[in-house]
Amino acid sequence: MPPDRRGEEILNENTDRPVDRDLVQRIETRCKQLGWTEQELARQAGMSPRYLRDLIESGADFDPGGFLRVATALGATYREMLEGRSDAPAGRHGAAPHPVLMKLTTKECWERLDTHGVGRIALPGRPGPRVFPVNYVVDGSTVVYRTDSRGAAAAEPGCEISFQADRIDEQRSIGWSVLMVGTAEHVTNPETARRLFEHAGEPWAGGARDLTIRLVPSEITGRRIRDL
Repeated sequence: MPPDRRGEEILNENTDRPVDRDLVQRIETRCKQLGWTEQELARQAGMSPRYLRDLIESGADFDPGGFLRVATALGATYREMLEGRSDAPAGRHGAAPHPVLMKLTTKECWERLDTHGVGRIALPGRPGPRVFPVNYVVDGSTVVYRTDSRGAAAAEPGCEISFQADRIDEQRSIGWSVLMVGTAEHVTNPETARRLFEHAGEPWAGGARDLTIRLVPSEITGRRIRDL
């Protein structure tokens, strides 16, 4: 029996289930924010518009995998889509009782970067700089990341680029941020590239990552917000 016909049979068996109006509203609101029609959401989630409607009205238990695709397409987690946000959006908790903004020393900047693994690379472009999240490792006084040699984050050798990483404690309204600017270098030695990332795991974006780029900084600055 074709998969779509089987889905219709399952739906017919569950037509007496009440529709989760809050879930429907969350999905409709998110679509409006993205400027999407229901047909566009179905396309992004890889299903027919009719099946999407059946899934929304029947609930996540009807097809958990399909519901996860819908949540991912909408830029939400499975739980956020199912239950709604239980916390305020990031940055809405307000300042700490006694906030203090401090500059980080160069040593403190590197210490913090070495405990983290995700940052943002900014490359020159038109009409303005392009910023991409990357998985990175610290090697000495440099930052190294991998990308597709034909991808948007593939900086040319000698290109001036920026890098930023941070860590935020939303509940306590504290955190740190490190920014550096410098020059891109290509790591051409395969053994060096392998050594750099042998314990780092695969980049989150997946796919081919055949180009290793090292950022040699000319300037590094950092700030920290703490509570007295």
